[in-house]
Amino acid sequence: MTAVRERMRGAALILVLWLTALLAALIGAFAMTAQIEYLQGRTLGSGLAAAQAARAGLEYAATRVSDPDPQRQWLPDGRAYPWRFADAEVEVRIVDESGKLDLNAADAATLAALMRAVGAQPDLADGVSAAILDWRDADDLTQPQGGAEDPQYAAAGLPYGAKDAPFETVAEVEQVLGMTPALYDALAAHLTIYSGLPIPDPRFATGAVLTSMGIDAAPVLANRERPPLPGDPSFVGAGSGTYSIDSHARLRDGRESVLRAVVRLGPSGVPGSAFTVMRWEEGASPR
Repeated sequence: MTAVRERMRGAALILVLWLTALLAALIGAFAMTAQIEYLQGRTLGSGLAAAQAARAGLEYAATRVSDPDPQRQWLPDGRAYPWRFADAEVEVRIVDESGKLDLNAADAATLAALMRAVGAQPDLADGVSAAILDWRDADDLTQPQGGAEDPQYAAAGLPYGAKDAPFETVAEVEQVLGMTPALYDALAAHLTIYSGLPIPDPRFATGAVLTSMGIDAAPVLANRERPPLPGDPSFVGAGSGTYSIDSHARLRDGRESVLRAVVRLGPSGVPGSAFTVMRWEEGASPR
């Protein structure tokens, strides 16, 4: 009987140990799950806060760029404006779309000059600029510089031909015969479809656009980065009224969010909105 009792006690002890180990494992798994969910929640919450701070920067920029007071107005020439929103540091840059090259209005020489300014070889610049004109014009005749209509696209193995209609987005220029990903990446920030101007406005022009116009860009851009001084020219009422706005928000914990949009000021038909969104791109960068 004594031996039986000892075996029963041993079995009970082993069972208790197994139950203790199982409970410890369950508690550990629960704690790990709770920690992961906490970290995910904090990350999502921080990302949302950063995104909303970037959105606030864009909304605030839309009010400052149209402020009639020259002392308060933000100039749409690409200079950086720092701003604090709650716990976020926000940097905003505004560029009037009239400072960019309009794909539907610029001539071949102006387009080619911009491509050379961003590093394209002359032959490539001339060919692509002519192809851009053939893409947007209504006829099926190639440009004197070369260009590309339907036969040239077919010979290149592309299942589409020249559109023979205006560009509807800047990204559409990627489909033009001869355009390369590298050239598009260099050009995109300097192109627009919203100004309607054959020549960009140098007051708002980007560095590459200034260079393509024969203007020394370095002193112009350096002057824009300094704080505005009393007596600086005001741009109230000038430009297209359509702006590219880049808003970059950074929280104290390092979370960042970037919002890039093209907006046109004025009634949008949406209650509470003072502008119409033409393009919208947002994202977050990790810590």
